Order: sequence, then structure tokens, then C-alpha cells
Amino acid sequence: MSQAPDATSSPVSACDEWSLLEEVIVGRIEGAVVPDEPDNMLQATVPTKQLDFFRQNAGKPFPADQMKLAEDELTYLVKVLEAEGVKVRRPDDPGTLFQQPIVTPDWQTKGGLYAAMPRDNLLVVGDRIIEAPMSWRSRQREGLPYRALLQEYRDGGSQWIQAPTPKLKDDLYTKDWELSDTEFRSVITEVEPTFDAADFLRFGRDVVGQRSHVTNEKGIAWLRELLRDEYRVQIIEFADAHPMHVDATIMPLRPGLMLINPIRVPQYLADELKQGLFKGWEMVNVPEPIMPDSQCLYMTSKWITMNVLSIDESRVIVEAQDEPMIALFKSLGLTPIPVPFRNFNAFGGSFHCATCDVRRAAGPRDWLNA
Repeated sequence: MSQAPDATSSPVSACDEWSLLEEVIVGRIEGAVVPDEPDNMLQATVPTKQLDFFRQNAGKPFPADQMKLAEDELTYLVKVLEAEGVKVRRPDDPGTLFQQPIVTPDWQTKGGLYAAMPRDNLLVVGDRIIEAPMSWRSRQREGLPYRALLQEYRDGGSQWIQAPTPKLKDDLYTKDWELSDTEFRSVITEVEPTFDAADFLRFGRDVVGQRSHVTNEKGIAWLRELLRDEYRVQIIEFADAHPMHVDATIMPLRPGLMLINPIRVPQYLADELKQGLFKGWEMVNVPEPIMPDSQCLYMTSKWITMNVLSIDESRVIVEAQDEPMIALFKSLGLTPIPVPFRNFNAFGGSFHCATCDVRRAAGPRDWLNA
């Protein structure tokens, strides 16, 4: 079984979520546009109280003052990462890219979304950068601001792999889909492979993920086939009727230690995982979020607080106002690095979402009971 590439052979190498972070991509919020998506997709993936906002503003820019505050937080995050010794890269400024309609022979949207969340679009496994076949129509141009970076990494010896571009015709979206708050009923069908990169996390030789409202069985099968000679793709079914991106459900901090969302990973499931795939691991419940109800969250729940970024096995970036999480990390022997990020949280992600690891120090190892 092959090892992670030597530092001299590839500029890209990331096999886990916790070893020393050497290089990272941080996204951009400029030019963000309210996504124009089928209504059942919106019902499945965004907070109910935000549905009217999406329906009324599809294709329009998000409020400029909110974007400016979020970009200021991203700029500060970059400074913090660089001060901690991490090399930071940014995508190109998208300008008006996402304000332009997307037109295909089968459908069209009023605009795109943003380049703010590289973790959603780019999955780095070993020396591969995989562009995900995303199921939101508005996200089909999302990789364009990253093209120059991806070409640079490929020229340096890494693998840049584009998954088959999905057609995203009407038959991908489940006809007569009905919202359920208790049962996962996927809003997407199996007519073609689709997945978001953020539905997967790296645990050495194992890539752990979930089926969700944006990731289907065919997408998982495509990824498993791509990685089969070096990595195992492990799929977990969580207690979540609205799954979309796994990094607000579980979050490894170091080998043997993982944060879990106590709602989506109830005690019975945690016990099953600790007896099976995660045998020997400690699972720590995330504190109840203290984010006020007045906090604007367009595309996520308050559990986005657990979407942290580990710089290494002892340092972790956490939202500056999240005192319970800061206290938890200290109790676990970790060094929390507080960074203000609530304005950015409004747009659907936090530190893990807003970044994409390019290089971490460790190669693939067997950390799970696979």
C-alpha cells in the first residue's frame, strides 16, 4: 500500500484532520449571491425560517455590509494562521462571476453562490485534490476561482482530479419529496454520482463520510472506486433528518479523540461506534451552542460551533465568543485559539468549512478499527 508523497514529490499531502497543518486554502466571500435552487432542495438543506429569504432573493447579492464583516473575519483568520506558521493561499477574487446566470440545455439559474467554502468543493486525500460533483446547480462554477491554484499544485506534482460533471436535470431531485423532521428522506435520486467534499473527513487510511441531501450512493461509490487501492471509504448513518456536510456532526481533534454532536450522534450510536469503527476512541459531546437566537444563519444551525480547525494535535481554532467550547478544549489539554467568526457563520460555515488543507505533516496510518 503506497505512502503519502514525500515533500519533494508533491506540494499536496493531507491524510488526516489533526497533524501539523503546513499549508491551507482560505476562501473568499466577495461576490456571494443568494443561491437559486429547486424549492425542495432548499427545504431539505436550509433553515425553515430562511426559506422566504431564498425564494425572494435568488440570484441577488447577499447584503454588502454582511459580506464586508465576514471578509474582515477571513482576513483576520489568515493573519492568525500565518502567525501560527501556516502557509495560506487564497482563490482568485471572483468579481461578478457568481452574479451571472448559469444556463444549460436542461435548466438555468439566476446566479451562482460563492467561493467562501473550499472544503465543500475540494477534497484532499493524500496527494490528490478532488473536485466534487456538487448537486446544487448554483455551485457549478464554484471551482473556477481555484483554477490557478489547482494548476500550480498539479504542475508541482500533485494529482488534480475532476469528478464527472453532473447534468443536474430535474430527475436528480426527488419528485413529490416531503420534508420530515424525524426521518432522512434524500431529496436527491441515484441517476448520477453527486457529493459534496464536506461530507467526508480523513482518518489516515480511512475516509469517513455520510449519505446526505447532497451526497448519494453513486457519489460514494465513485469516490470509493477512485481511492480503493490506498484508502477505505467508511459510511455512517447518523440520527439526522437533514444531513448536509459531516463536519458539524463529528470532528476529530487528534488520534483517539473526537467531538460529536449529541443530537446527531446519540448515546446508542456513540456506543455502537466505540465498539466498532472507533474502538478505543474517546467521544466528547459538544456543549450546547450559546449563539443567540438573533444570530443570522442563512444555511446552517447553531451546531456550526463545532466546525473547528486543528492546526496540530494541541492547537485548535475556535470562535472567540464560544466560551463553553474554549473551556472544553482547555479541559481536554488543548490550546484554543479564539478568532471572531460569527459574521462569517451567517453564510453557512465556520473554520473547517472556510478552509481546505493542502499539506499536513503526517502520512496515512491505520487509526480506526476498519
